[in-house]
Amino acid sequence: MNRPAYVTDERLYSFIDAAIKEDIGDGDHSTLASVAADAQQRARLLVKHDCILAGVELAQEIFHYYDKDLKIEVLKGDGESVVEGDVAFVVSGSARSILTMERLVLNCMQRMSGIATYTHEMVELLADTNTRILDTRKTSPIFRMCEKWAVHIGGGQNHRYGLFDMIMLKDNHNDYAGGITKSVEATVKYLKDKDLKLKIEVETRNLDEVKEALATNAVDIIMLDNMSIFEMSAAVELINGAAKVEASGGITKNVVRAIAEVGVDYISSGAIIYSAPNIDLSLKAF
Repeated sequence: MNRPAYVTDERLYSFIDAAIKEDIGDGDHSTLASVAADAQQRARLLVKHDCILAGVELAQEIFHYYDKDLKIEVLKGDGESVVEGDVAFVVSGSARSILTMERLVLNCMQRMSGIATYTHEMVELLADTNTRILDTRKTSPIFRMCEKWAVHIGGGQNHRYGLFDMIMLKDNHNDYAGGITKSVEATVKYLKDKDLKLKIEVETRNLDEVKEALATNAVDIIMLDNMSIFEMSAAVELINGAAKVEASGGITKNVVRAIAEVGVDYISSGAIIYSAPNIDLSLKAF
């Protein structure tokens, strides 16, 4: 599976370097004390719960960043549906290197596989519709790249990566600016002055705000925040293709299908990241 564009070498190696330093400190003394420096071993990544696997490519990068001589035989790749008992990969080489990287690899893969699995389940509920599942910025600090990567692996669509790659005027922006009209007008001027080409999304809380956002003729996406199915249906009719429509707020697997049937283009869900349970995986010597 191709990496998303935001998984750059700079971000990837910066994350791995910081994570390794956080864990090792001045040395993995348990391993250094008990395992011979020249010991060669192997271990397999064992799946202990049915899931959509994610983080295999990241695991390879982590192992090779720490020890370029480690060998990884991949048996199951990112995005594959796996079941309890499957072996995702076998890593072989320095016993010390395998042991020292074990927990970092597992932490990343367990979290990413949980997110990919939850995302896949949401996407499957919309399989025969034109509505796409989006993620949000409700991510773990420093781990955002991996969490959004997992959404991508699970079949979801990444929304903006950060505050820099899209304009999103939420309720607080609009309230502080003096309303949606003033907020959008100021944004249009700002983008022109800075020679920036960014999409503009506006959050709306009711149909009057939808009408106000439409009247600006400058909004690319209108977010319907915490609206009822009836309100969303009316909003989609009002917008009538003049902008893309995103439903947001309290989105779970129980309601996602009903929302899609209203005709929105996107459903954004923070839950696919923050509510996803970790998947049980283990790295076992054999």
